[in-house]
Amino acid sequence: MKWNKLYQYPKSIRSLVKDERHYEIGSSKLPSVTTILSVTASDEKRESLAKWKAKVGEAEAERVKNTAATRGTAMHSYLEYHLNGQGLLDLSDEGREARNMAQTIIDKGLGDLSEIWGNEVVLHYPDLYAGQTDLVGIYQGRDSIIDFKQTNKPKKDEWITDYYLQGAAYATAHDCIYNTNIEQIVVLMCTPDNFFQRFIINGQRFRDYKSDWLRRVDAYYNLKEKAKV
Repeated sequence: MKWNKLYQYPKSIRSLVKDERHYEIGSSKLPSVTTILSVTASDEKRESLAKWKAKVGEAEAERVKNTAATRGTAMHSYLEYHLNGQGLLDLSDEGREARNMAQTIIDKGLGDLSEIWGNEVVLHYPDLYAGQTDLVGIYQGRDSIIDFKQTNKPKKDEWITDYYLQGAAYATAHDCIYNTNIEQIVVLMCTPDNFFQRFIINGQRFRDYKSDWLRRVDAYYNLKEKAKV
């Protein structure tokens, strides 16, 4: 794989606005992609999460969430350093685990990556939203949005619709700002016991997720308008 810095991606500062993550892009504060997905989540998804918390208890739910977040951050750091041609040493238990997960993604998932345009890329759609994707480049010959995910257990395709919506959001923003034609979303995922999964959507399914994402954006701003009344 080679670097090809075709685009000048912006720097950004993250901030909280009424407990919701926002990105400061220039003079604008835009809600994050994950904020929009959270606010507009279906009742079914909220109920499922509530049932799980009730089953395991609040303390255990918080522990699982924090452990996954720490592990995921460490894994992303290893991957970022690798893509930048650097090394990273973390001798903590979480660090060693995350390093192995990152190496699994490198070995099994990055062989089809031929060109990198940017990593840890901040993207925004003017006046609507912003977010940060792990990687933009050419994967299996297609212009792609690529995200790395840690997961506590293997996932089924139908369980990761939010990941596809995130990718659709980033693709839509990239096309808008840089006049590109992103063709697909790639999700590279690994469990703590190093089980690797790769999910790719393109074609009509990809276009459908882009439409679904824009409906979620509309729903978010409609909810905000109603809250003002």
